[in-house]
Amino acid sequence: MTQVGTLDRAGYLLKRAQQALRQACDEQLRPIGLSMSQYAVLQALAEHPGVSSAELARRCFVTRQSLRDVLKGLKEAGLVTVAAEASGGRARPVTLTPSGEAHLEGAHRLVAEVEERMLTGISDPQRRQLAGLLQACAENLG
Repeated sequence: MTQVGTLDRAGYLLKRAQQALRQACDEQLRPIGLSMSQYAVLQALAEHPGVSSAELARRCFVTRQSLRDVLKGLKEAGLVTVAAEASGGRARPVTLTPSGEAHLEGAHRLVAEVEERMLTGISDPQRRQLAGLLQACAENLG
């Protein structure tokens, strides 16, 4: 049986790419006062306005405790609002403020720059193939 080295393992390479992407995005977003985690929350709220905190945590791949910390910072910065009360005993919805929408718009451009840098030297057909392969990996596991 042939032993596969760490650098040949798909899971390791995915994690390495994810860590590098997160670090580069954090550096790019820092000047506008956002982290990658905060950007992910703002993006999820833009796509799913009024979503509950529990659903938001699932969509952002974080624990509810981590989400509480991220939301606290976003709320203090005036980028989101959390309803004081939920109707019918349901979870309190979280929404973007106009300032949050504006921050998200600027953040999109910054993250797109990082993603473009990450994909430098990779042709459009290769990019589509990479996207398809990553999607297949995710679907295979869950």
